[in-house]
Amino acid sequence: MTSTAPDLLATSAQTWRDRSADPPVVPDELRPPTDGGVRARNRALWQRHDLRRQRAEDVYLASRNPVRGWPVSGNRAVLAFFGDLVRSRRRSFVLLVVLNALAAGSALVVPRLLGELVNRVQSQGTGVTGLDSLALTVVGVVVLQALFTFAAQRTSTYFGQDLLASAREYVVGTILRLPVGRVESASTGDLVTRVTRDVGTMARSVQWGVPRLLISLLTVVLSVVAMLLNSLVLALPALLVFALCTPAVRTYLRRAPKAYITEGATYSRINTTLTETVEGARTVEALGLSAGRVRAGEDDIEVSSQAERYSMTLRNVLFAALNGAFQVPQVVTLVVGAYGYSRGWVDLGQITAAMLYVVALGEPLDAVIGEVDRLQVGAASTSRLLGIAEVPPDREPGDRLPDGAELVAADLRFAYREGHDVLHGVDLRLGTGERLAVVGPSGSGKSTLGRLLAGINRPRTGSARVGGVDLVDLPLEVLRTEVALVTQEHHVFIGTVRDNIVLAREDSSDDAVRDALRAVGSLAWVERLPDGLDTMIGSGRFALTPAQAQQVALARLIIADPHTLVLDEATSLIDPRTARTLEGSMNNLLTGRTVVAIAHRLHTAHDADRIAVVMDGRIVELGSHDELIALDGEYADLWRAWTS
Repeated sequence: MTSTAPDLLATSAQTWRDRSADPPVVPDELRPPTDGGVRARNRALWQRHDLRRQRAEDVYLASRNPVRGWPVSGNRAVLAFFGDLVRSRRRSFVLLVVLNALAAGSALVVPRLLGELVNRVQSQGTGVTGLDSLALTVVGVVVLQALFTFAAQRTSTYFGQDLLASAREYVVGTILRLPVGRVESASTGDLVTRVTRDVGTMARSVQWGVPRLLISLLTVVLSVVAMLLNSLVLALPALLVFALCTPAVRTYLRRAPKAYITEGATYSRINTTLTETVEGARTVEALGLSAGRVRAGEDDIEVSSQAERYSMTLRNVLFAALNGAFQVPQVVTLVVGAYGYSRGWVDLGQITAAMLYVVALGEPLDAVIGEVDRLQVGAASTSRLLGIAEVPPDREPGDRLPDGAELVAADLRFAYREGHDVLHGVDLRLGTGERLAVVGPSGSGKSTLGRLLAGINRPRTGSARVGGVDLVDLPLEVLRTEVALVTQEHHVFIGTVRDNIVLAREDSSDDAVRDALRAVGSLAWVERLPDGLDTMIGSGRFALTPAQAQQVALARLIIADPHTLVLDEATSLIDPRTARTLEGSMNNLLTGRTVVAIAHRLHTAHDADRIAVVMDGRIVELGSHDELIALDGEYADLWRAWTS
């Protein structure tokens, strides 16, 4: 009798939690009704709007103090950020305001001149005189306005680009200061969305929104002043009608930030799901999870569409109110003007000027609202970017420097989640120049121990010290010249070969760079590159092989010259032939240094001075290869399994 082994891959998807019974991501109350009259459907529309508003407020409140994700800053932080940017450029800002005020003011002179022209024609009839001088004055004012406008636009462009550059530099600096542990524990999709979409949105707001809003506001203020100087009788009714849209504007300004922050959160959710699916594509395919991942993506898009519908409804209500506010004042001005003219309160020239002012006022007012909308979107993105800066640092560098190179770990405990330690009181002392291999089954805590010994994370209890100073109390620029972590991941930055190598010490000479390349066996192929050390490499430039990229990373480490290296299987993701090519490079790098090698392949541990066997977050055995084989314990079992 024979039995057939079950096809685990065919049934693996069944081991995942069944989500079919979960409530829908979008409740039925948010779906439009398929029947009912106009009034019922309209009532349902506003009910859906209120429900979306509540969902947006819930997302906004959750973003204030997220459990695992990235925080979002408040409006005050955004205003303070832009205020600091503007204050640091006072002269450019004042020049921008003055030039735009002159451009707007000269444009407002023309309606008064045209009104004067109407009055002269009315009073003098066919024998009107002085038209030539008046026409020349109008032409002169128009030319002057064009010159002021050109200068203002030029200043605005420089001002916006300068603001944009500073804002981008701030964002990049903030991201580079983020604690590595927090980056790894939070959502990658959220961070990617913030540094791509949110940076782009903020850039457009800073580059165009801020200058154009200033221009439009100046034009509106000066237009209102010109209307009042022209005639109070004609100006006040029109301005009162304009003011009727104030409630709609206030409602929009109060609710829009939460709507746009919610939109940004849904984009982060889409990116997170997409990133996880792409990175785990082979696992998804092997375990038959494709349908579930597609469904998760569709759910994310449906949630995002609800957020966008809420912000779109806010804009539609606002624009409907503004459209009425822009059109009605023209009729009101004409009616009041006709009545005032019949009473002798105003003349035809004032009515002409007032109509021109009202018509001209619509465009800058519309621009103000449009730029405010752009700035609301930008402010939401900026608040998400500034939220990154609110992440507390994981270390406070002190002023003590190591006295020696001895690395000592005492009572190391660490937890990725509160209450779930993955290391349990690890003690370890490494002599200078010693090579220690750390082995153990997957999930035993080997890589976590390596991260603590490299100063990447702060232990929950205990300490990892070099030369008597806690690693996490050292400034990063000092820490990386003492202890460095080498992982499977190697990144080539866009720049020259030289730029990639001197990152650790930017004052390194070309001779030092060549010596480092020679030490890792890569000088020959670098000199064969089109421009040698000046060859541009990285994304979209000259492509390096995995072995070459790793050699560049190793040369960078030689330039940094740390006395201790923590190797987390630096060649495990490289094919065996390439890995053998790198062995010589690695040996040159390790000569004369203290080495902690996280060994996923036991042949790496064989030649180490000592081997630490980690099981369930504890060092259960410590000794040389021969000593541990003679002990016939956990290491001996691992070795027999590896060599059998």
